[in-house]
Amino acid sequence: MAALAGRYDGFLLDQWGVLHDGTRPYPRAIACLERLRAAGKAVIILSNSGRSGRDNEAVLAGMGFARHLYDHVASAGDDARDALAKRSEPAYRDLGRRCLLLARPGEEHLAEGLGLTLADAPERADFLFVMSMDSDRQSVSGWRPVLVEALQRGLPMICGNPDRYRVHADGGLREAPGLVALTYEKMGGSVHYHGKPHPRIYRGCLELMQVPAARLLAIGDSLEHDVAGAGTAGIDAAFIAGGIHEGELAWRSGAVEPESCLALFAREGRQPRFCLSRFAWD
Repeated sequence: MAALAGRYDGFLLDQWGVLHDGTRPYPRAIACLERLRAAGKAVIILSNSGRSGRDNEAVLAGMGFARHLYDHVASAGDDARDALAKRSEPAYRDLGRRCLLLARPGEEHLAEGLGLTLADAPERADFLFVMSMDSDRQSVSGWRPVLVEALQRGLPMICGNPDRYRVHADGGLREAPGLVALTYEKMGGSVHYHGKPHPRIYRGCLELMQVPAARLLAIGDSLEHDVAGAGTAGIDAAFIAGGIHEGELAWRSGAVEPESCLALFAREGRQPRFCLSRFAWD
């Protein structure tokens, strides 16, 4: 990052796979953020989490990321809640108010403050709202009967967390809410997505930062979300190899082999401006 910081005025940083593994920060991530802030850079943490920005701030604080290290947390969940609250876009105007929430146990608050009535079954719902997932206790297969019934009733789905997999602390991948949405879509259901790579959340970040897209760098470990979304928004992207794609790449002495990155980019049809092994200053 020492070689890139001077080229940009602001940075959009992914969380999982870049700053932390869901349990603890990556070894040099906090120090790298400190150097960016000391250089006067604007920083937004841009997350596909269904949780609010405030909830994400608490999670980050628990891992040692002090509040002064970033300006805002922009989450996919907040983007979805904003759309549901305003109901100014076509997909939301006639959506109804009865919501079947698919989320971790105890996270009913993810749908609070929106004037919604939480339903307990598809036949009593106007739409599905998928926001979070406990991969140890919940799964796509476990929710499939709900999806089948919702599809039969023609219920649309709002997805406030489009990540399909997340990196676990053990280095493996776990199912995430976006996989539920993709499954429903493949079944024939209608899904409205929020978060990366969809444009709405990038428009919100640009309004918050007041930095031109040409002076921003998005940093993330997902080609499908971080790199693709930045490209659509006209923002340069730096790909972090040591995240969700780490197991697909070749490594030597802790650094990714460039040739394996190029092969991955070609296979996935994504071309970030930069590739870094980790989010670190040097």
